[in-house]
Amino acid sequence: MIRLLLIILVALLIGTGLALGLQYDLGYIRISLGSTLIETNFWIGLAILILFIAVLMITLGLFRRLQQGSGMVAGWLARGNEKRARRRTTQGLLALAEGNWPRARKLLESSAGHADTPLINYLAAAQASFETGDHEAVDDLLRRAYESTPGSDMAVGITQAQLQLAGNRQEQALATLLRLRKQAPHHPFVLKLLKNAYVKLEDWRELSRLLPEIRKRNLIDSDEQGNLERLVWQNLLQRAAEDCRRQADSPTPSLEPLTRLWDELPGFLRRDEHTIREYARLLAELGDEEQSETLLRKVLRNHWSDELVNLYGRVKGPKPDEQLLLAEQWLKDRPNNAELLLALGRLSLRNELWGKAREYFETSLKLRRSRETMAELSRLNAHMGEGENSVKLLMQGLVKDSGLPDLPMPKA
Repeated sequence: MIRLLLIILVALLIGTGLALGLQYDLGYIRISLGSTLIETNFWIGLAILILFIAVLMITLGLFRRLQQGSGMVAGWLARGNEKRARRRTTQGLLALAEGNWPRARKLLESSAGHADTPLINYLAAAQASFETGDHEAVDDLLRRAYESTPGSDMAVGITQAQLQLAGNRQEQALATLLRLRKQAPHHPFVLKLLKNAYVKLEDWRELSRLLPEIRKRNLIDSDEQGNLERLVWQNLLQRAAEDCRRQADSPTPSLEPLTRLWDELPGFLRRDEHTIREYARLLAELGDEEQSETLLRKVLRNHWSDELVNLYGRVKGPKPDEQLLLAEQWLKDRPNNAELLLALGRLSLRNELWGKAREYFETSLKLRRSRETMAELSRLNAHMGEGENSVKLLMQGLVKDSGLPDLPMPKA
């Protein structure tokens, strides 16, 4: 109320001032513009000036409001785009989870430009494209993912390597992972993926160089670590044996590639019965049965293994009689070991003790019906002139292993 009274009072004062001022002649205003001359009464000129200023201020005000209005419209439109992008991103991720790959890619890719996290959209769209087999689109979407977010090289690279491994593009995956490892030499997930790539490529030598880093950082559990190291070194042993075979026709054949690799093995693997068996088997195959027998004898004295004693019965040592005597000493501590009895039967054959061999085979069969033991006894019976018993034994084993039902048969 007071403010209104003040405005009325100011207006009255201004009106009174103007009324009084109009009674006096304050002259005129003359404006010359080139050849144009404008003359007017002072009060009219003042009124025109005030009107001009008022119009100018109103125009500027309207212009500012229009600018603010366009900004508000732009902001409103942007918020609408972001909201739609979030909704479409959610729909795309749901489609991806449901396995609707074409819809997932369409929704995720189209909303990436206005999404809060375009990197997620592009990576998920790349996954959907991979599932449809469109590898060119995968590469394009991964490139756009990298360009959309600074510092995303590692995330994009890991996704790319995973998709390449899943798509059996092993060489490309290896190249990607080696590049990532240069950037982050100890990145745990990169190391795990690199391990997978080497396994699929069967690059056992490079994998053997990677194993210490994997072990140091505990990237896989101890059982998997042991199985992986056993797999790697056994394959390397086999490849070394192949190198030895290629040298077999040379003037100076050598087992040096195999024995040198054995010396490189980690200590725990040289105590592992599966790896020892593989090495001893390869030595025997390559003609060095003496070294194979010596190794097996030393190991079996301190660490019993049915797997190793089976191989010991197959290997021909330099002194078969001593080999048989040693195995018979082991029998005193393990009288009911079917595997040892099978080995003793074979060692008896090596010493041409046919009757003893048959006894050992028969005793082993009573403890455990093994196809291997049955085949040995059947072969021995056939060579001892007992063909009928040999055939009968083979038939018993064949019937048992085939799981045939008990049915009536005609009498012979």
